[in-house]
Amino acid sequence: MQVWLGSGRKPSWPQGTAVTIGNFDGVHCGHRHILQRLRDEAAVRHLSAVAVVFEPQPAEFFARKTGRPLPYRLTPLRDKLSLLAQTQCLDAVWVFRFNQRFADMVADDFIQHILVAELNTRYLLVGDDFRFGAQRQGDFSLLQRQTAFVTEQTPSILVADERASSTSVRAALAAGDLATARRLLGHDYVLSGHVKYGAQLGRTLGCPTANIHLPPHRYAMSGVFVVDVEGVFGRKRGVASFGLNPTVSNTQAQKLEVHIFDWQGHLYGQRLRVHFLHKLRDEAKFADLPTLQAQIHADMDAARIWQVA
Repeated sequence: MQVWLGSGRKPSWPQGTAVTIGNFDGVHCGHRHILQRLRDEAAVRHLSAVAVVFEPQPAEFFARKTGRPLPYRLTPLRDKLSLLAQTQCLDAVWVFRFNQRFADMVADDFIQHILVAELNTRYLLVGDDFRFGAQRQGDFSLLQRQTAFVTEQTPSILVADERASSTSVRAALAAGDLATARRLLGHDYVLSGHVKYGAQLGRTLGCPTANIHLPPHRYAMSGVFVVDVEGVFGRKRGVASFGLNPTVSNTQAQKLEVHIFDWQGHLYGQRLRVHFLHKLRDEAKFADLPTLQAQIHADMDAARIWQVA
């Protein structure tokens, strides 16, 4: 899968493309249904399958502009691209920079300049709630009226009678319901990042942790979790703290720290993938470090014995 960023030089497809557009936050079951159908339509029509994603996501852009709290993000860009590649449905992804100029682009200009001129679109597949252009004025009916390409729409995908959507996944994560999140996603909820230097407090408490750098998004969940961690050591069970660490920190930036069972070694600078499996408890502010230490070791014991139901 080829990836290109912003307005840099893009591949040319004289034969045309089959395109889908969206945030694809989480790359959940509904997204995967769209991508598989795009792949099938592209094959029948002898087109390249291309997804257009936005960075930042439009809701994030408008929140920053107006000073509102950022919406929750499921997947940072790198994790999103990894999940899109794993579907094996796409030939390319265009990461389109969402800025004020693009926000002001009227729907007809988006069709002519982006879909027709830039992408040579011959087939377009969108979700049932797709809107585009300045003030979200463009919709499915407008796309159907143009003649440069065929436009089709996919219905919502239900998983156990619940609509698979990024919103429903965020709600499940916020509630600590990782089993529901996994059903809607079709995969574990995963975050990845490089290990950076931290305060190294975990070592003094008998629980050395890897402090994982994440992009500064607002994430939907917090607490202490049973996790699997992928790295140079393969895949190992561990316990993770994700949140504000209120006992030892007063920052508002969420931190992800993981303790990996049965592993000792140098991890600084290495990239780890953290699979969130089960929530043990919410974050709490403890009276002192000995009380925090006792709870950490109780969490480690609980994570070691946890099994999938």
